[in-house]
Amino acid sequence: MYRIGFGTDTHRLVEAKRLILGGVYIPHYKGSDGHSDGDALIHALCDAILGAANLRDIGFHFPDTDSTNKDKDSSEFLISVIKMLRAKGYEIGNTDITLQLQKPKINPFVTSIQENLAKLMQISNDKISIKAKTGEGIGFIGREEGISVQAVVLIYKK
Repeated sequence: MYRIGFGTDTHRLVEAKRLILGGVYIPHYKGSDGHSDGDALIHALCDAILGAANLRDIGFHFPDTDSTNKDKDSSEFLISVIKMLRAKGYEIGNTDITLQLQKPKINPFVTSIQENLAKLMQISNDKISIKAKTGEGIGFIGREEGISVQAVVLIYKK
């Protein structure tokens, strides 16, 4: 049995914050503002996985009203979500992730992000596709005010 899930996340980009994507630090003068570490990539991926498995969403499991989630490493969320997925007898088929941000360029970091996500999810790198798009100078993405991430995941019953 196959199931598909879709997840999305958007965060403001602000100075004096670190930019973390897929658990990897990306050097930039702005970072993602969020209750946890603001890792929009992992947040979108978690929502895609949770949705595919009919397990609600990331806010249900890790609410921003819970002080234990304040400044938390989002990698911990992903590890927990993968455990929930496997407890229901599912495995990751593949995931396709699109980051939307004007700067910095993500291409130099794609391999590191894939390797980190593969390690966290205990799957092979070739099951993780990561693409980046700019805002072409248009809207909040183009003005470097924010980041948006979309993730699609295919899961299958083991």
